[in-house]
Amino acid sequence: MKNKKLANKLDQFLEIHQFKDYCPNGLQVEGVEQVQKIITGVTACQALIDIAVEQQADAVLVHHGFFWKGEDQAIVGMKYNRIKTLIENGINLYAYHLPLDVHPELGNNAQLAKLLGITDRRPLEPWDKRSVGRVGKFEQALSAQQLSERIESALSRKPLHINGGKKEIKSVAWCTGGGQDYINIAAEQGIDAFISGEISERTVHIAREMGIHYFAAGHHASERYGVQALGQWINDELELDVTYIDIDNPV
Repeated sequence: MKNKKLANKLDQFLEIHQFKDYCPNGLQVEGVEQVQKIITGVTACQALIDIAVEQQADAVLVHHGFFWKGEDQAIVGMKYNRIKTLIENGINLYAYHLPLDVHPELGNNAQLAKLLGITDRRPLEPWDKRSVGRVGKFEQALSAQQLSERIESALSRKPLHINGGKKEIKSVAWCTGGGQDYINIAAEQGIDAFISGEISERTVHIAREMGIHYFAAGHHASERYGVQALGQWINDELELDVTYIDIDNPV
């Protein structure tokens, strides 16, 4: 498939025009015209790009790409090395950030909900159907220890739990990655627990003082599954060769 045709299909499928994002979504670095073999991963780091070179891939597809708002625009150092490797080897780079968080079937939030058994899913911000934060419930109430164990089993990473004081967890809100500040909205709605990837110093006090359990499950760990689901969709629907590579990241 031609690289720009693939970009158009992904752009439309993920509805990138619906989002004001912190980076460009879609084809970020152009490579060879024909794409057949794709390497996917969470972040377009040098290690992932090097594996794509070794496996003679035509494209890399990630959640975290390049050209973030507020970063230095100069292409030097680490950024230069990454882009140089892509261009010298004719590798296309596709990146989808918020569109891949929010997609109702393949998105990071949707995939995490499936892994954890969360039902009745809806936007955390009811006025915004594309809210990055989500809310739902468990079929049976869980203790904080049980939910912590469920997260660890699903993500192969022990979460950091901040005790919110409630004995049982029935309702739950979540936002993968760096969505810890959605805890305020969740707490104001009386939700029992909030799950995200990262944690900030302030998050601890919010959880304790507003009475909501908080689970920091890891930015990387909570965002591995959207890009894998998208890669499987590409393999099934577009009949391209897609391989997911997990570059370990403890954060």
